[in-house]
Amino acid sequence: MSLIVAIDGPSGVGKSTTSKLVARELGIPHIDTGAMYRAIGLAALRKGIDVRDAEGLEKLAASTHIEFVPGDPPRVLLEGEDVTHLIRTPEISMAASDVSAIPAVRRVLVRLQQELGRRNGGVLEGRDIGTKVFPETPYKFFLTARPEVRARRRYAELVAKGEAADYDTVLADALHRDEQDSTRADSPLMYDDTYTVVDTSDLSIEDVVRQIVSRTISDER
Repeated sequence: MSLIVAIDGPSGVGKSTTSKLVARELGIPHIDTGAMYRAIGLAALRKGIDVRDAEGLEKLAASTHIEFVPGDPPRVLLEGEDVTHLIRTPEISMAASDVSAIPAVRRVLVRLQQELGRRNGGVLEGRDIGTKVFPETPYKFFLTARPEVRARRRYAELVAKGEAADYDTVLADALHRDEQDSTRADSPLMYDDTYTVVDTSDLSIEDVVRQIVSRTISDER
């Protein structure tokens, strides 16, 4: 099997940045699985489909074309439209969490994620990569961080983009999404003893990347 590195964890732990840098260090593609759910969430809101409408969302997921364009940064296309920045708002984050709780949607997108990973390998980030998408990979990492640290990072990210943000609201949204993702019936956010857990609260991105790359390279040897 091609080299697959699974990086799971809640929002605000540095998954995206870490995954991109790990992929660059290892010379394999970076596959942002969360972007797929965000894209479906955006498509649902645009079409007026309720994010809890399982049947409507299954049809939407099966008929929607999502494409990843390599680059620095990589781009996400929804039906040919570049939605890379549109899918990073708090509204779409919550829509993505709702959409990802629908088993039929997950089945469609998991198949796509597996096809992408098996084609050329990759660093896949998400919430169930090591438990559901590629449970057979020996390279599983679960990133975590204290809630207040995650909220502070997300708040800073929104402010840097020029978006209106309130720290308390960001923290509340993060805790709500944690609860939603951890208690859903299908593929909940979790990890087991096959994972290496990395608390990023007091680590730099460089430190986190170094831990993951060194563990992967040493095992490959």
